[in-house]
Amino acid sequence: MTLGTLDRTPPPFFRQGPSALAKLAFFSALALFLMVADTRFQIVEPVRAVIATALHLPQRWLLVPGQAWRKASDYLVGLDAALANEQAARLDLVQQAERAMRVEQLQAENAHLRALLDLRPAIKVRSQAAQVLYDAADPFSRKLVIDRGSTHGVVLASPVVNESGVLGQVTRVYPISSEVTLLTDKDAAIPVLNLRTQARSAAFGGGSAHAGALELRFLAGNADVQVGDTVTTSGVDAVYPPGLPVARVSSVDRRHEAGFARVLLAPIAVADGVRHVLVLEPTGAQMPPKPDPVEDSPPKPKKGQRK
Repeated sequence: MTLGTLDRTPPPFFRQGPSALAKLAFFSALALFLMVADTRFQIVEPVRAVIATALHLPQRWLLVPGQAWRKASDYLVGLDAALANEQAARLDLVQQAERAMRVEQLQAENAHLRALLDLRPAIKVRSQAAQVLYDAADPFSRKLVIDRGSTHGVVLASPVVNESGVLGQVTRVYPISSEVTLLTDKDAAIPVLNLRTQARSAAFGGGSAHAGALELRFLAGNADVQVGDTVTTSGVDAVYPPGLPVARVSSVDRRHEAGFARVLLAPIAVADGVRHVLVLEPTGAQMPPKPDPVEDSPPKPKKGQRK
């Protein structure tokens, strides 16, 4: 059989239809037509709704294992966190109970010693709540304005505190408002006591050189003061009650050639963002009045002299 007599046509199984380019053009046109028709006439919406309804339940079933795993993981993590928080809360409660018992014991012992030594009882400071209205307009000072004034019983030099410690004291009183000078103001000063050494000193506002800080001045270069020491009010100025937290020592620069140490303090009570404060009555208002000076009695006449 010669090669020219062979049938070169493919069998029916391998016969190809339209070309790939023709198929691409047809189906692209069909897809574009369906998209336009669906957008304008919503012709596929019923079909889509039927398919979505039919597949809703299988989709929910397929999501159940993943949701169960996530919920189990969240439960275990939350359970561990809850147990840890409960343990921390129980420990904190025990520590607070211990501190409360010590405070009660110390108060009873203090009252007993005062009675034994015939000392007057400790001063109970009266206080009232106030709200901060705004900062003072002077940009070169650190002052706040509160909504309590002379009509509410606020007097000059009243200490102002919050839950952390001392903020400052009232320096101007108006009928329905008052101006509070903060401890960090350049003109502020407060007598303090170092809790570790029981040494008394005075803390002054840092001013522009050390904005937001206090400074212990006139301390000897070899003074026993360390970074981290806590200072509180000493109570010797008849203004601040003793024992209120004031600041912590942040840096100590011992200048032996100058003979003094430069000690900077970081206030414990931060005034930024504070909204509510307590205005205390100065302790001097509850102290007994000073006795009048006794006039010197006239000298007794000598013998032979007339009175």
